[in-house]
Amino acid sequence: MILSEEKISHTSHILFNGLINKGLIKLKTDEQEVRREIKRSFIQALKIGESIDETVRRKLQSFSKKIVEGSTEWNVLYKKFFEEEEKKRLIR
Repeated sequence: MILSEEKISHTSHILFNGLINKGLIKLKTDEQEVRREIKRSFIQALKIGESIDETVRRKLQSFSKKIVEGSTEWNVLYKKFFEEEEKKRLIR
């Protein structure tokens, strides 16, 4: 995972506090339970992103024409394939 446990926890607290302070949510349950769910969802989204990244990189490496990572062509294809893979996984 790209972010540490501490950063994820900190980010989930900031998100939770922002939602509460702006009146976007009202608690009907334990505050800790809500924070845990935010954190769990955040971690799940990061894992999906990492999985998509691995899939896209494998696809780019499989081309017979080697594309240099960081080049304009690589970046365009990476973005395109990443978005396609996100859509595939959202449909499932």
